[in-house]
Amino acid sequence: MSYSSFAFYYDGLTRNVPYEKLADYLLQVLSRHGHVPGLCLDLACGTGSLTVALAKRGIDIYGVDGSMEMLSEAQQKAADENLQLLFLCQKMQKIDLFGTVDTVFCTLDSLNHLVREKDVQDTFRRVSLFLNPGGYFVFDVNSVYKHRCVLGNNTFVYDTEQVYCVWQNVLEEKTARVSINLDFFEKDGSVYRRSSEAFSERAFAANDLSAWLREAGLETEAVYKAMTFDKPDDTTERLLFVAKKTE
Repeated sequence: MSYSSFAFYYDGLTRNVPYEKLADYLLQVLSRHGHVPGLCLDLACGTGSLTVALAKRGIDIYGVDGSMEMLSEAQQKAADENLQLLFLCQKMQKIDLFGTVDTVFCTLDSLNHLVREKDVQDTFRRVSLFLNPGGYFVFDVNSVYKHRCVLGNNTFVYDTEQVYCVWQNVLEEKTARVSINLDFFEKDGSVYRRSSEAFSERAFAANDLSAWLREAGLETEAVYKAMTFDKPDDTTERLLFVAKKTE
């Protein structure tokens, strides 16, 4: 999956995402757990908005994503900010870095795009392999509740200056997997040009994620309601995991 059409429209459709606040929050999370960021990896960095926001805060960071189209947008975004950032095109479950890092971030439900248990487990193992002892893996995921009760079998419409997007979901109740179909309509003179994208996201139980982290040599230190330090409840839509590589 290249997310070629999605990459082109992604930033316009996610203007409501507070990347600056997210960057500050992630650094507060590390501070709360007594961890100095050191060399950081933004895993599944997409179009690089968070990577750039963290770099502007003096964080030594680079990005990895499986979509060349997403990374093309990220590279241009970094150049616009006069930042020289490294971006690598690699799948999450197969990352092969030049060396170890001290911190790995993975945000905005990127891990939900892995719909097979094995792919999530492989990702955790690869992250652990390239984390220094005592390093931190901080990631968020959509909850099972969000997939079943918010995304569900619903349709969403986004009308922006750039594009008109129809987002249609089909839920598989048992696995909390949502099949997503996006149709983009962009005005070109007196006509609209249509492009489409289709992919799936799956939500896994928090206990399963913690167990898989442990198997990979990563111990869950905390699970927060994302963008807060509150304990999640039954209606929390996004969970933030803070995991540490055991010494």
